[in-house]
Parts: sequence; C-alpha cells; structure tokens
Amino acid sequence: MKYLCLVYLESGKLHAVADRECLACGDGLRKSGMLLAAEPLYPVETATTVRVRNGAVSVTDGPFAETKEQLAGFYLIDARDLNEAIQVAAKIPPAREGSVEVRPVRELNP
Repeated sequence: MKYLCLVYLESGKLHAVADRECLACGDGLRKSGMLLAAEPLYPVETATTVRVRNGAVSVTDGPFAETKEQLAGFYLIDARDLNEAIQVAAKIPPAREGSVEVRPVRELNP
C-alpha cells in the first residue's frame, strides 16, 4: 500500500538536518524498493494558494492556513501496512527536529 510521509518543520529548523542525510535516507529506501518519490519543498513564503468558488479563480500568496510547522517535503513510499510505514517515517531524518505525518494514499473510484 502507498503511504505519503509528510515532513513538517518549524521555519527556523528548515536547515537543521543536512540535505545529505535526507539524500542518504531516500537512497536507502530506493534500494529497498520502498521509495516511490521524495522531494524537499521551498519555504512556505514561496507558496501560492488557488481556490475556485462559483467559477471564479482566486489566487493568494502563501499557504491556506498559518501554522507553527510548515510542510517541508515528502516521501511517497510503498509499505506492507501502517506499522511498516510508521517504522520508515521514524527513520526520516527531519523527524528528529519536526514531525512526519503518515497518510495512506487512496485510489480514486472511476
């Protein structure tokens, strides 16, 4: 089953974990066959939020909601079950400084 591991960090901790650690983590998951995709994100100040209401498009600078932690990146993995996904998330380096939200990916119904 696919799980999305969303990495959250406070803005002051975005560089608390070296990129090389995240690259090594991704390489290890890729070699094990579990990693489907992983990417870091630019800081929340670069975000743009798009909404469509009654056919009108609204574009706003910044994220939808202000929070203490911001989405810093993600790892899309293929794990046997939630327990294995949690074990993987615990090894993602930024988990030491922030948090990793683990969410199952659902299939769209045609």
